[in-house]
Amino acid sequence: MFKKLSGLFLAIAIGAVSIFAQDAQVRSLTAGQKYKIKGAVVAKDDDNSFIIRDTTGVDTRVIVSPESSIKTKGGWFGGGDRVASTQIVRGLYMEVEGRGDNSGSLAAAKIRFDKDDFKVAQSIDSRVTPAEARLTAAEENAKRVSGQIDELMAISNAARGGAKAAQETADAAVAGVNATNQRITALDDYVVQTTETVNFKVNSAVLSPEAKAKLDSVAQQAMTLKGYTIEITGFASAEGSTQRNKVLSENRARSVINYLVETHNIPLRRIGTSFGFGELQAVADNNTREGREQNRRVEVKLLVSRGLNQNVEVRPVTDNGN
Repeated sequence: MFKKLSGLFLAIAIGAVSIFAQDAQVRSLTAGQKYKIKGAVVAKDDDNSFIIRDTTGVDTRVIVSPESSIKTKGGWFGGGDRVASTQIVRGLYMEVEGRGDNSGSLAAAKIRFDKDDFKVAQSIDSRVTPAEARLTAAEENAKRVSGQIDELMAISNAARGGAKAAQETADAAVAGVNATNQRITALDDYVVQTTETVNFKVNSAVLSPEAKAKLDSVAQQAMTLKGYTIEITGFASAEGSTQRNKVLSENRARSVINYLVETHNIPLRRIGTSFGFGELQAVADNNTREGREQNRRVEVKLLVSRGLNQNVEVRPVTDNGN
């Protein structure tokens, strides 16, 4: 799984570049020949076509038809959930089986991927896609500013009649372009603004009044920010079975999401990552009562984009005794 996730984040980075390089060369397959390819999605043309890059760095265009079987892996019994082609996102690690078609692409018969890889890829795409849209708009604005430098120099020369004034105007315009470029670079640079920890009773995913008050504070602060995202992770103590604790931690994270969405109308697109770690990543000793109480928790992180909040104060992570 570690290797797949490492490949996933690499594929996201490559996929972002592929948006600006649509003419990248893709290999041509032999028509009628069977192929089985493992790799990550690095670009999407539309809902029925995408490009997959294998572990050797070779790109292949995949064509999806109504007959294509797209499912998550179902373990030993071959089950799994059906997934629409519209839900395939860049960075998703998958296995594709099919035959080459007359255009040199791979006509997919079967597409399979892990549920965890699917969740991670969707979470990342929900953050990368809006950032790319903002990046494109910011780049266009930077181009317009750059194009005004010559005009500003000419106006300054005519009004002041001196090379010094023209130079000062040009320097100011260049400084403006540089500032814009810095904001473009920082658009997808997210930093932690606030961290809160809410705790739960044994075998419970119900929010206490104290927990709700902490979430109220996070939501109120989020409403004052631009380009924010909220990361939510659930945990459990080591009481009970490992599988039960995994489900319990996910339910606790879901309770926090439901409260933020239903009580404070936090848009779903602002929930960047939600995951349940079960009894993993304990912050205290599970052999003591106090330690188990601290481990029954959900950590809520409010992150902001540096590019859209240049004057925001990045606060240190709060210490809640955990």
